[in-house]
Amino acid sequence: MSARNPRNQYLRTERMPHIWCPGCGLGTAVNCFISAIENDDELSLDRICAVSGIGCTGRIAGYLKVDSFHTTHGRPIPFATGLKLANPKMKVVVFSGDGDLFAIGGNHFIHAARRNMDLAIICVNNFTYGMTGGQVTPTTPMEAISATTPYGNIEEPFNLPFLADCSGAVYVARWTVFHVRQVARAMREAIHKTGFSFIEIISPCPTLYGRRNKFGDGLKMMQMFKDNSIVMNEADTRDVGLDLRGKIICGKFVDREKTSYLDMYNIKMAERFGPFYEPYEGVK
Repeated sequence: MSARNPRNQYLRTERMPHIWCPGCGLGTAVNCFISAIENDDELSLDRICAVSGIGCTGRIAGYLKVDSFHTTHGRPIPFATGLKLANPKMKVVVFSGDGDLFAIGGNHFIHAARRNMDLAIICVNNFTYGMTGGQVTPTTPMEAISATTPYGNIEEPFNLPFLADCSGAVYVARWTVFHVRQVARAMREAIHKTGFSFIEIISPCPTLYGRRNKFGDGLKMMQMFKDNSIVMNEADTRDVGLDLRGKIICGKFVDREKTSYLDMYNIKMAERFGPFYEPYEGVK
């Protein structure tokens, strides 16, 4: 009799095998998420909702055995906002990629952070559009080769932790898929944090990004993450931008307290209507 994988209870095993390429870091990111929620009574499966957009990372919502939605390209954050407003007791997690969240979805990201909407945003950043052929994204480093920049990228990329920080996020962290314990801990902290939380997870895409830029296979890219990462907790997010072959500054950069959107709404309505106002608890 074969042993049952104890993590099957968190996965939609009927959808396996998954579609991800060998060497991709998305399986590791999923495993870290399971590590973050297991053995935590406050994070039971019926209290978590996962939302994703389009792309390789976007498939994660379909593999997790929680209430989930695989929405249209660039729109996971507004959809997640609606879920949180409808049921504030739910822990709503957005799990998507750099292209989905910061190209077509960039406007939604900055305004959800500005409002301090109570969401945990997990971005698996592989610096490319992995599902559609390896085009340049808003995070592709300068000089990187992609399907649409065959002579090297000339567009300055986003520094994602800085973008999240200056937009108003209350929790900001970056790790690579090599840092599995740190990623799991950051996910748990982000989900429990009240307000807009953001985690960037640097992940290999050996099939497209790695091959074109001569980084080697997935194992070699993981070794590169190990060798090039520097942990600098509380680093100034202005100084953690990424280069094509430079150091990767990791750590928990921001962890602050600020009134969330729903709490602010209840405070203002109570001030306006006094004892006649009942705190908003979602759609009845």
